[in-house]
Amino acid sequence: MASVLKKSTYIKGLAVCKYPHQELIPLYNRILKVLQKFPKDYTYRTETEEIIKTRLTVMQQNENIQVVEEKIKCGQVEELIIQAKNELSLAEKMLIWKPWQKLTQEAPLNQWTWPPHK
Repeated sequence: MASVLKKSTYIKGLAVCKYPHQELIPLYNRILKVLQKFPKDYTYRTETEEIIKTRLTVMQQNENIQVVEEKIKCGQVEELIIQAKNELSLAEKMLIWKPWQKLTQEAPLNQWTWPPHK
């Protein structure tokens, strides 16, 4: 349906996705699956889950891609696919990094002050 309605994204190098539902829904589900491995009270998990669940619901409830794009308001569906792939990659990396754990060593004094101290 999208290929009939839209011939170009008008973004250089970004081709029209013929089957965006088949691409985005599994990506959103994979992101949610990865997020389940994070601590329940970790802010990244709670905020990202909320966004992804909302987008997943919009995708599941609307066959028309123009309606999906209007409701999500974050660009064209092809851009949403890129965003989802990037989010999945980040979530997988954060699982390895475990930023919710305590520091292994003491943070340097004045680490977050500006201008930096000599």
